[in-house]
Amino acid sequence: MSNLRQPNANEATGTVNRSRSVVPCSGICTRCMDGCKGSCEIWLASFRGREVLYPGPFGGITAGADKNYPIDYSHLNIQGYAQGAKGLPEGTEIGPDSAVFSTVDTETEYGWDKKVKMSLPIFTGALGSTEIARANWEHFAVGAAISGITLVCGENVCGIDPGLKRDAKGKVIESPEMDRRINTYRKFQKGYGEILVQMNVEDTRLGTAEYVSSKHNLDTIELKWGQGAKCIGGEIKVTSLERAIELKKRGYIVLPDPTLKENQAAFKAGAIKEFERHSRLGFVTKEGFLEEIDRLHDIGFKRVTLKTGAYSMVELAMALRYCSEAKIDLLTIDGAPGGTGMSPWPMMNEWGIPTFYLQSLAYEFCQKLEKKGMRVPDLAIAGGFSDEPGVFKALAMGSPYFKAVCMGRGLMIPGMVGKNIEKWIQAGDLPKSVSKYGSTVEEIFVCYEELKEKYGSQIKEIPMGAIGIYSYAQKFRTGLQQIMAGSRNFRLSTMSRDDLMALTEDASAVSGIPYVMEARYDEAMGALLD
Repeated sequence: MSNLRQPNANEATGTVNRSRSVVPCSGICTRCMDGCKGSCEIWLASFRGREVLYPGPFGGITAGADKNYPIDYSHLNIQGYAQGAKGLPEGTEIGPDSAVFSTVDTETEYGWDKKVKMSLPIFTGALGSTEIARANWEHFAVGAAISGITLVCGENVCGIDPGLKRDAKGKVIESPEMDRRINTYRKFQKGYGEILVQMNVEDTRLGTAEYVSSKHNLDTIELKWGQGAKCIGGEIKVTSLERAIELKKRGYIVLPDPTLKENQAAFKAGAIKEFERHSRLGFVTKEGFLEEIDRLHDIGFKRVTLKTGAYSMVELAMALRYCSEAKIDLLTIDGAPGGTGMSPWPMMNEWGIPTFYLQSLAYEFCQKLEKKGMRVPDLAIAGGFSDEPGVFKALAMGSPYFKAVCMGRGLMIPGMVGKNIEKWIQAGDLPKSVSKYGSTVEEIFVCYEELKEKYGSQIKEIPMGAIGIYSYAQKFRTGLQQIMAGSRNFRLSTMSRDDLMALTEDASAVSGIPYVMEARYDEAMGALLD
């Protein structure tokens, strides 16, 4: 097997190797020359230091790790059948006229007692304090709302809000940015999906839960243990010395320390161009977790969810057991490699259990919990999904425990595409890749007239980024319906691991999905020989 990743140069960090010949294990040019003008990561780090740890430029990009793991969901294929139709409405006469792919029900739901319905089994990753989330929020939020899916407002939104006001105890009493985020989604929400706010250590200390409960009466709050992109707290960059000092005063870790004279001098000289704001590591205990869940319910939340990352299988086991005892409404498990608005690039590529392996472990652990007589909470998987075949495979492999897939960049991209089309239309500068479809919003967006009919005059309040997400969601729905119909599943609840086969023996060994040359063999022999 070849190297799974070449270090020391990547577009994410804006670095390249001078030579075409590179040592595979180190990523260093085979012939490293004294006098080289750049620019691998070692070369750039020699004078820009810690800046090279992060993908950039901050606020203008998202990044996804590109390590090529030995096994992923491409090592599974979907079974297709020439008979049957599971999940059609009761009383339906099964046949070619009723088993039409467009009738496939793609709705899902999650929750321990009080369920949340979604029109599709996907929802957004946590869009928190990164600049790309803030700048594109209207597009993301409205797009999720009109698509009928849940939107996760990520960590630290109150904490970095320039308009934040706190009381004498340091608790938030006003956060215009959080208000904007919640209200934008709610304005277009129509019975499907919800907005849930995520909390980390700093959010808990700040009283974010109390604020969104009292002011906005949110039904759901999410705790965060981690994510697939990193195993440390969240981070952003700021380019203002005053802003960096302000965030440090609010209790955040800010590096380099903006209060030190030498760092202030370096900033004024132009050497330090930005500061990093970091969140703290959390420390999980069973007692503390259960107490926090009780506290959040006492505040008024009807549902509590948990987001965890690609930690060791011990933490995975803890998450499943604790969530079962606490009656958590949704546990989202985020595998490696993660996508991000800002995470350390080396960590993104080299830490954590990859999604395929992590979900395989989760399925095994869920079975053991059930055998113990414990109820498994509703689960979602995240980490590297972008299309309907991948989502089908994840839901089928995790059946019956996994109800949805959390998608980060896959749902952000349509929002940014739509936003940019809006800018290009206004500027009269549409690229040929878009103008070949037309020059107006009505001509370019295939779903525009559908949305206009649905929302009437309110269509003018829907940004084009939101229309982009809705258009992607409609493609996703149709593609998923086709795959489900081909596997003879007409609703999500009928999907099972039997609908998959492993293309490699390694994938079969990890997942427990039968190898392609063994899957349904006994049934085949029955059909052949009986």
